[in-house]
Amino acid sequence: MRKLSLCPDAVAKIHGGEQAPCLKGSVKFYQLPEGVLVEAELTGLPSQPPSGFFAFHIHEKGDCSGEGFPNTGGHYDPESRPHPFHAGDLPPLLSCKGGAYLAVITGRFCVKDVIGRSVVIHAGPDDLHSRPAGNAGAKIGCGVICKT
Repeated sequence: MRKLSLCPDAVAKIHGGEQAPCLKGSVKFYQLPEGVLVEAELTGLPSQPPSGFFAFHIHEKGDCSGEGFPNTGGHYDPESRPHPFHAGDLPPLLSCKGGAYLAVITGRFCVKDVIGRSVVIHAGPDDLHSRPAGNAGAKIGCGVICKT
């Protein structure tokens, strides 16, 4: 694994909607030889669900407009795979007093493939089996992935 540069290759600035108005943070994307390092750091997650887990996905479209973020499309899935094998299916966030940090390496996409798409935080956990998208609840946070 190479040493990380100080600058990510892309970033999504996350903001919350009506259900999570204090939600904010960033998701950074670093292209590595073996895949993409995705690093998320968020604050202001709501106290629900009781489990503290929130689904975390990359969606097809980079449009975070409108209440409930209705214009993000489905999960990013260029190979038409079943859930939870979409390229945009990421591990869940685990909240601790409203904050969450996650770092994961994925080989499901390259940074260049997700620029212009959106990162979406859902109100509940992804059950990892319901079709088409894991029964994760409402979209409570969103950010468009932009090249840095």
